[in-house]
Amino acid sequence: MPVDLTGKVALVTGAARGMGEAEARLFAALGAKVVLTDVLAAEGEATAASLGAAARFVRHDVTDEESWAAAVDTALDAFGRLDVLVNNAAVYSTALITEEDPARLETILRVNLVGPFLGIRAVAPAMRAGGGGSVVNISSQAGLQGIWGHGAYGAAKWGLRGLTRTAALELGGDGIRVNSVHPGAIATAMTAHLGTKDHPAAPLGRVGEPDEVARLVAFLASDESSYLSGAELAVDGGASAGRMPALAPKGEQQ
Repeated sequence: MPVDLTGKVALVTGAARGMGEAEARLFAALGAKVVLTDVLAAEGEATAASLGAAARFVRHDVTDEESWAAAVDTALDAFGRLDVLVNNAAVYSTALITEEDPARLETILRVNLVGPFLGIRAVAPAMRAGGGGSVVNISSQAGLQGIWGHGAYGAAKWGLRGLTRTAALELGGDGIRVNSVHPGAIATAMTAHLGTKDHPAAPLGRVGEPDEVARLVAFLASDESSYLSGAELAVDGGASAGRMPALAPKGEQQ
């Protein structure tokens, strides 16, 4: 059945560009109202403006509890409810564990794990009041298997996978479903350093597109996935189905 998000209100973090932008655009096209959040204010405002009356933008630091409260308030003030949270905002870098900067590890954990934790806490009351909702946590292929050079990033994404399962248990009684999505290499600013869309480690042989992740996220946000919670869904061209070859470490990518 076609996915229909008519009447739903979604909050998508990291929505100024990349996968978050693709998710927000698809949500609006499927009938949802969308609050886009990001620290990239100019890009986020432009994206929201292009979606018209169905969208609002909030400059939002996902590591700050007060910033989360402001984002949720924007959704409630503008659209009267909140049905969907997509924890998409993230930072990415790779390094050997023995060469990783502990300060960078803390930043990755704050954005990629503490941020979603604060987000789930922030949206739960509004979702309870509305009779339920859907939280989609964007983890990673690195949250399903160990990947060379991904000690810090992988730790955060494995943690997000565990947070998803626990939240699904704790919030299911309120009608709130919580699932995790695990993208592999996707053609965004974070993967631009790869310089190619070929991906020999993925059985499908290529890097994915943001829209391919967005379609899965939209399904999880919709009532078509009404009995799906605590699930871990890979969208990685099959890369996590087998052994991941070692990859050379790269510098930090925003």
